[in-house]
Amino acid sequence: MQITDSKKLRDIQQEFNNKFPYLKLEFYKGKHESGKPSPVGKQLDPEKTIGQVRTAHNEGSMSIDGRLKVCTLEDRFWTHYGLNVQVFRLSGNLWLQTSTTDQWTLTEQNRKGESSEKAYREMHGE
Repeated sequence: MQITDSKKLRDIQQEFNNKFPYLKLEFYKGKHESGKPSPVGKQLDPEKTIGQVRTAHNEGSMSIDGRLKVCTLEDRFWTHYGLNVQVFRLSGNLWLQTSTTDQWTLTEQNRKGESSEKAYREMHGE
């Protein structure tokens, strides 16, 4: 994943969601505490460019694979690029912040989201 000032937040979100369809990224102002959720009122507009919202203007490539823990991914975005990101997981038909399960890997989170979404559809006859 390329991180450049001209790229929009929604582009990063889409690239991530293509790899992990039951997860999504949201960007926020400021840094959230480890294990704590980010406040809804601080969520950033996905149409903004990375350059408009980040505090560290490093450019580069970020490798993301399923073995990466959520907390590690969020920390890398903050440390390397000055971007406060929060991972969300699909739970039924709702998106939940993964703050209490930040020690899980992206693969574990994605599998949980997939099984939860399937259970929801079966329960509701979809």
